[in-house]
Amino acid sequence: MSVSKLSKIETGKVTPSITDVDQILIALGVSDDVKAEYLKIAREQVTESVAWRELRRMGIHKLQEQLKAIEGQMTSMKVFQPALVPGLLQTHEYIRVILGRYGMTPDVLRRTAQARLERQGVLYDESKALKFVITEHVLRWRIVSDSRMAEQIDRIISLSRLPNVDVRLVPTAARQNDIASHAFVIRDDRTVSLETVHAKVVVTDPRDVAVYVQKFERFGVAALQGDEMRTALTGIRDEFLRQQETG
Repeated sequence: MSVSKLSKIETGKVTPSITDVDQILIALGVSDDVKAEYLKIAREQVTESVAWRELRRMGIHKLQEQLKAIEGQMTSMKVFQPALVPGLLQTHEYIRVILGRYGMTPDVLRRTAQARLERQGVLYDESKALKFVITEHVLRWRIVSDSRMAEQIDRIISLSRLPNVDVRLVPTAARQNDIASHAFVIRDDRTVSLETVHAKVVVTDPRDVAVYVQKFERFGVAALQGDEMRTALTGIRDEFLRQQETG
């Protein structure tokens, strides 16, 4: 945190985010009980929404760096994705194509892609429990070429074998009792972040967080997991490879 930002928080010119409060309490070295008390108050009072235009002005690569810091402190994460392959599971080519659609300059694109790749180091930290629930059509959405999509699916299969990583696939053929409204990320069952067309939103009220946790669990129950999930992914990958050969 910059000195100028800290000064604005101290003088009341800027309202601190949940992340700001967390960082300040860590820096002060307060006890776990005191930290929990202040964070509880902050979460109950704040639902943050930051327009993408503001984040672009700040630098999207800096947002990736901030997320890396947050993920370094968390102990668990639950990701629900009905639109794209989750960022932590994306290949370099997939990342570049996705980010390339946001009109970044070549330098910003390079730095942002590299920052997202560096975030993926959290996958290999066995002290963290990482769960991903993705819908089947995410893997059929042609973001990159057929061969690159096959590589992307292979990467998901490989990462799913890590002891602390749980990847589940919601098949399109399965009867659903819920609606896959939008993607969201739950960290430590305390905060939820989601992306709308115009803004990034962070939800911290425990009552609202519980709604997202329940939704994640409902889709997780309806999803394929383990070897059954990997078999389904292998089938989708092979379809891409056949299409590449006949194309």
